Amino acid sequence: MKAAAYIRVSSRAQTYKTQRDAIERVAEAQNVKIDHWYREKQSGKTVARPELARIRADARAGKIGRLFIHRLDRLTRSGIRDTIEVVEELRDHGCEIVTVADGFDMDGPAAEIILALMAWSAKMERLVINERISAARDRVEAEGGKWGRSRRMSLEAVCRAQAMRAKGETVRAIAEKFGVPLATMSRALAER
Repeated sequence: MKAAAYIRVSSRAQTYKTQRDAIERVAEAQNVKIDHWYREKQSGKTVARPELARIRADARAGKIGRLFIHRLDRLTRSGIRDTIEVVEELRDHGCEIVTVADGFDMDGPAAEIILALMAWSAKMERLVINERISAARDRVEAEGGKWGRSRRMSLEAVCRAQAMRAKGETVRAIAEKFGVPLATMSRALAER
């Protein structure tokens, strides 16, 4: 059976590098070749994620014998029940889970209690992060600021782009002239 690794980050700005490097070091120390990397940029607040679903399906099909993860909270941050469900499903299909940064053996005598505590802790950490974000948003808006990313294009630039589009230029050509992604230009042209 093959070894695989799963790396997950929550935001587009984050990279997989730290997780990947740590997993590669541990796999190399264990003389294990990782045959496949599963990666996704999504929150761990739910287990309904495409790559996690692929891992579960591949484990059911017997394609994964060992799954390396950086920390348990990369699998899920949605609580004890979800975490144990995912871990037990993988184990039931012969998939050993190796966490490289958590510091405990997933198969040891106290593994279930540690697993439950870590799952609870991951969920609490996610809730605290959400509370901090909400408080920051409330503070910024109370001070008269605007929450979220700043505009990539000024209103003047949007008006110029809309005029170019009205003259028949393609969205792609306009985006290239302004040096912005096609999706950004499409949104700008849709503004009223």
